[in-house]
Amino acid sequence: MSQDLITLIDQSPDSSDWVIEPDISHLAIEGDVPVDNLISGKQQRLLTEPLYSNPLALGSHSFLVSANVGVFYAIWQPPLVPDVFLSLDVAVPQNWLEKKNHTDFVWEFGKPPDVVIEIVSNQVGHELDSKLTAYARMGVSYYAVYDPLQQLGNTLLQVFEARAGRYQALPLLWFEQVRIGLMLWEGGFEGKSDTWLRWRDRNNLPIPTGAERAEQERQRAEQAEAKAAKLAAQLRKLGIEPEDGS
Repeated sequence: MSQDLITLIDQSPDSSDWVIEPDISHLAIEGDVPVDNLISGKQQRLLTEPLYSNPLALGSHSFLVSANVGVFYAIWQPPLVPDVFLSLDVAVPQNWLEKKNHTDFVWEFGKPPDVVIEIVSNQVGHELDSKLTAYARMGVSYYAVYDPLQQLGNTLLQVFEARAGRYQALPLLWFEQVRIGLMLWEGGFEGKSDTWLRWRDRNNLPIPTGAERAEQERQRAEQAEAKAAKLAAQLRKLGIEPEDGS
């Protein structure tokens, strides 16, 4: 590694301990390129927000799920910028104002993402050739290509698993190492009814959004209230005045 790509960091008052840390001052880690289209933007939100609304969907693991954030796996290589990525057992550092904490530097997190999802919006994204090879070389365990506009063919969703450093098609949309899967779901999201790519649990149920969880809780509360009212009416017919639960 050339000297201009490393920095010696003094780790102790007596200067006896040193750590080699990559110099990232020359790296451009942020840009102003917008998402490809409205479909991609909505789809990315549907693949990020539900996991933060349901953190137990990933068990006891800490995690980072993000969209359109660069993943740097070597300081002499440009980043890959997945539409969505998921990393288990990592956390955004408390001091995220430091440049080294603005993005996913693999050497800082200590591992590559576990899952990468690319959403195809045109025919020049190389999702099934150069990107597939690059993510496999990076060490990403699972790679999914979602093609809602069918730019690459008739298959809406293709999923791959890394085996011996190369990707092989995964017939089941379940990521055993991560204990979560993907599904194609028909329904409405942010006012638009369509086919969406969603995370799912082992029972093939979609991981709900925050709004869906709130609606589920509202329905449960209404059902509980109706059940209580029915029981109270039955007791009154028997001449029993139900106790006031207030």
